[in-house]
Amino acid sequence: MLEVKNLCKNFGDIRAVRGVSFEVKKGEVLGFLGPNGAGKTTTMRMITGFLPPTAGTATVCGYDITTNPVEAKKQVGYLPENAPAYDSMTVTDFLAFIADIRGFRGQEKNNALESVIQKCRLDKVRHQPFGTLSKGYRQRTCFAQAIIHNPAVLIMDEPTDGLDPNQKHVVRQMIKDMAPEKVIIVSTHILEEVDAVCTRAIIISNGIIVANGTPAELKAKSNTGRLDDMFRMLTLDKEEKANG
Repeated sequence: MLEVKNLCKNFGDIRAVRGVSFEVKKGEVLGFLGPNGAGKTTTMRMITGFLPPTAGTATVCGYDITTNPVEAKKQVGYLPENAPAYDSMTVTDFLAFIADIRGFRGQEKNNALESVIQKCRLDKVRHQPFGTLSKGYRQRTCFAQAIIHNPAVLIMDEPTDGLDPNQKHVVRQMIKDMAPEKVIIVSTHILEEVDAVCTRAIIISNGIIVANGTPAELKAKSNTGRLDDMFRMLTLDKEEKANG
């Protein structure tokens, strides 16, 4: 349902992403891992159409993001890192605003709102202004806006970053609940996310893919059987390794 083909992105002389290719099928939760600055967010922004690629493309449910961007974007739900919202709007008002943008009207809109409020466990705060919410509820509200149109492909950038253990558990459970019916990509630098929710993981470093496999396959590449050791082995450059 999602095919990424040789995606590249240059910012002037900086080659942020250098020929990234992979596929994700329905029912998979793909962890997109890498250290800060590896090219994770840039890749996600190209797949979702927020950034035009320098070269390459991605196909979302058969729609090419470069030649048919409107139809491609309709298939995607996107939760960016530090997702924006309006502090003065209540949770319901904000989600209704997003539903309007997505083209929902009348009873269809009401049904979509109620469904997403229940899925994201937001009923307790539905009438509370966004600016007064805890970080966990803020993240759930932004999660809700990403899935209100029931997209076939869900892309999340650091969905549990900064959350406490209880809040992380709730977000991860929401991901698991939706996984069988969607293509899901979780971009993160938090390695525990892989064991918690991912069926497969890709590691990117310096703009290129350096590993692709199930959590068990990736761990097997380390002498210690630990994902963090394998991650460091693949992503630290020679100078960093020499310094310990």
